[in-house]
Amino acid sequence: MIDFDTGLVISILASTLRRTVPLLLAATGGAFSMRSGVIDLGLEGMMLAGSFFSVMGAWMTGSPWMGLLFGVVFGIVFSMLHAVMHINYKVNGSISGMAVNLLAAAMTPLLLTIVYGLSGKSEIVTSFSNFDPDWLMGIPFLGPILGSQNVIFFIAMALVIISWIFMFKTTLGLRMRMVGENPHAASAVGLNVKAYKYFGVAMSGALAGLGGAYLSLGQMGMFVKDMTAGRGYIAVVINAFGRYNPFGALAGSAFFGFFDALQTIFQSVFPSQLVMMTPYVVTILVIVFGLKGGRSPAGTGKHVEE
Repeated sequence: MIDFDTGLVISILASTLRRTVPLLLAATGGAFSMRSGVIDLGLEGMMLAGSFFSVMGAWMTGSPWMGLLFGVVFGIVFSMLHAVMHINYKVNGSISGMAVNLLAAAMTPLLLTIVYGLSGKSEIVTSFSNFDPDWLMGIPFLGPILGSQNVIFFIAMALVIISWIFMFKTTLGLRMRMVGENPHAASAVGLNVKAYKYFGVAMSGALAGLGGAYLSLGQMGMFVKDMTAGRGYIAVVINAFGRYNPFGALAGSAFFGFFDALQTIFQSVFPSQLVMMTPYVVTILVIVFGLKGGRSPAGTGKHVEE
């Protein structure tokens, strides 16, 4: 039997927050892409690129911060492949997004062998440690939950707030959303539609790359083949579930993060294969029952000749 004491509750909530971060960053990035009118199906590849190149950056420089920068930069690089194919060459956004996912899935194992001479995982690198200052850990209940997070968690929370303010409280955010809803009208009033689309996709790459970097540098201190394990696809669902809003992404990511966290708690009680299915089963249920009545921005996938 499992004793649901305070320690267990704290453990579940702390694990939920840790598992929320990569989903939250990718889903918030996807919100930028969708709000600018470009489908966000390439998040998995951008996350995977961020995971690998952040480890490579930390391995080359000895600094996890430089690794984090590598993850963000290469997340943007992979997002630009998606952007060029879709925006410039008018390739269907689903196809260009999947192309990025497939490229990252094929490239990272190859580079793993070339760079490290290893198969399946990289060398261990310097990673981010938990925050856990004494003043925070001394706060009852909340202290141990927040103290067990690392700095990327707090960066992610700040980025959600900044992203929401940008999208809904600034002129540039309004213009980006106008491009996503009606690119023809946006072009007619003089907005550079392609520039806003590129910005939205670049932001999705940066945040998805940061989410991938969290998996490798914030949790494991190494890269493992296919370590994103479909989280980019789950982030696409979360983004739709959250109505392409950073705060909606936060709520959706916490929801999925909770069920993901249950894996570690109940693996000793139920068959591990059954427990590991939980996040993906929840994803299917959300797609079937949770996305009714929602719609993507009306201009998604539409092009304007400039």
